[in-house]
Amino acid sequence: MAENKIPRATAKRLPLYYRYLNFLNNAGTAKISSTELSEAVKVDSATIRRDFSYFGALGKRGYGYDVESLLNFFKKTLNQDRLTNVALIGVGNLGHALLNYNFRQTNNIRISAAFDVKEELIGTIQTGVPVYPMAEMVEELKNQQIEIVILTVPIDVAQKVTDDLVEAGIKGIMNFTPIRISVPTGIRIQNVDLAKELQTLIYFLDNYNDETKTEQ
Repeated sequence: MAENKIPRATAKRLPLYYRYLNFLNNAGTAKISSTELSEAVKVDSATIRRDFSYFGALGKRGYGYDVESLLNFFKKTLNQDRLTNVALIGVGNLGHALLNYNFRQTNNIRISAAFDVKEELIGTIQTGVPVYPMAEMVEELKNQQIEIVILTVPIDVAQKVTDDLVEAGIKGIMNFTPIRISVPTGIRIQNVDLAKELQTLIYFLDNYNDETKTEQ
């Protein structure tokens, strides 16, 4: 990303900016102001200007931001100028949904391998992705030089599988299991708890139903 560390909250918003700038560029839009971008992504314009300021002068006062230039900048910042292969660990109901999705909004991230224990899946091609046996996971991840995985295995094996992923040299795990897995320092985990997010939404509806707010 950038040479100097930026706040985590800013880092989490960068893909949101990138996605909308990509949409604008495809639509032929040449420039956009922070106010217009704010209305589109539901982040206040002062926050957008502060986020962008961490990367230097990205716009011009009185002109706004050049969409193509800003898009190219964030493409490099987010490493979207190169293909990143990831692996899916666990081809259950959620795993199948992720295979069907397979990051279709971007050509820069791709699920290129999947792993499961089910005999009926092993050796098959699911939505263009080969499914390997779990017993071969460590070796295949090393051979294919995959450093990022999506974890959708049952709770009771999540930590054991994670330990094997550490052995395979994985650097990042998107964890869809509801437990918090343990890894050594240097490995990053992104926890995605769909039930928690839904419970949070319900809580806000019950307690702040007079407000309109998009959580970033």
